[in-house]
Amino acid sequence: MDTLIQVQRTAFSGFLDFIRERGVVGLAVGFIIGGAVTKTVTSLVDDVINPLIGTFAGSSLKLSEMTIGVIKVGSFANNLINLLIVTAVVYFVLFKGLRLNKLDKPKT
Repeated sequence: MDTLIQVQRTAFSGFLDFIRERGVVGLAVGFIIGGAVTKTVTSLVDDVINPLIGTFAGSSLKLSEMTIGVIKVGSFANNLINLLIVTAVVYFVLFKGLRLNKLDKPKT
């Protein structure tokens, strides 16, 4: 019985070491923050940028509803704008603002 408890403790401590060494907690936090940033950016594009584009383009349609035949050009443009905004936020706020580039050492 004592051996079984020792094996369980060893397995659990190995699991905890894996979490600490591999940065699993940081990865999980990154996914959670990424989800929040994605929702915010989607709202920005849908609620602010799309109406502005519709105003200047003279169309009452949202950007995401614009099509050329069966091709959903607006949906692609909407996703491209989302990608650019998320990339800019990650680069300027996380990478440059928090100086995370100092943590990533180039491998020689």
